[in-house]
Amino acid sequence: MIFYYVRHGDPIYDPDSLTELGHKQAEALAKRFTKYGLDQIYASTSERAKMTAEPTCKALGLTKTLLDWANEGRAFNDTCARNEKGELRWAFQSEKYRKLFNSPEVRALGFDWHTHPDFKDLNFSNGVKRINAETDAFFKSLGFIHDREKVCYKAINNDFADKHRRIALFAHEGFGKLFLSSVLDIPYPYLCTHFELSHSSVTVIEFDESGNEFYPKVLQWSNDSHLYKEDILTGYNNSIDI
Repeated sequence: MIFYYVRHGDPIYDPDSLTELGHKQAEALAKRFTKYGLDQIYASTSERAKMTAEPTCKALGLTKTLLDWANEGRAFNDTCARNEKGELRWAFQSEKYRKLFNSPEVRALGFDWHTHPDFKDLNFSNGVKRINAETDAFFKSLGFIHDREKVCYKAINNDFADKHRRIALFAHEGFGKLFLSSVLDIPYPYLCTHFELSHSSVTVIEFDESGNEFYPKVLQWSNDSHLYKEDILTGYNNSIDI
């Protein structure tokens, strides 16, 4: 199985929607996915994620399945903290928490990073528990068991007619960092401070369906080749020309 994690296009957060650029990015994604096709499309319940997925759904004649647990608001409640100005923001946006996430003490805790005393008044532990449970249930529905002790997966259904299924989930950056850290068994502090997801970017992960134990392989991270193809602005979140 090839799994695509897609961040929504250039957004308007209030009201929840896409900019003109965001709609162009969504159309470019549709052209990308028609190249090889998709078998299933999932999306967060937010409007910007649904709007990003819609051109692909129309192009491929597929109906998207909505996942409320993938909504950005839930992930924000799981991983937000007060920044230096007292504002409630993603913890990875705060210099204080970026330093804590990369401190030797937090790194030494590995997958138990959220038990660090400096996080005791935050929702990190509940967030990790929630996202792990939801992520594992989602991939089980796709035919994979996640063994968190061995940090590997195993295909549990070899009856799929097509061993090269292609599944896409359209969602968010903040949720994506939490979700992908869970999928890939990479402690969240490492991933959220070192890996970015740009607007309409595609992260591609390969899952082995042979039935053997395996580790998912990231084939592409935050890929935006569909934007280059359509000669659309490719600056990271409209801020850095890349």
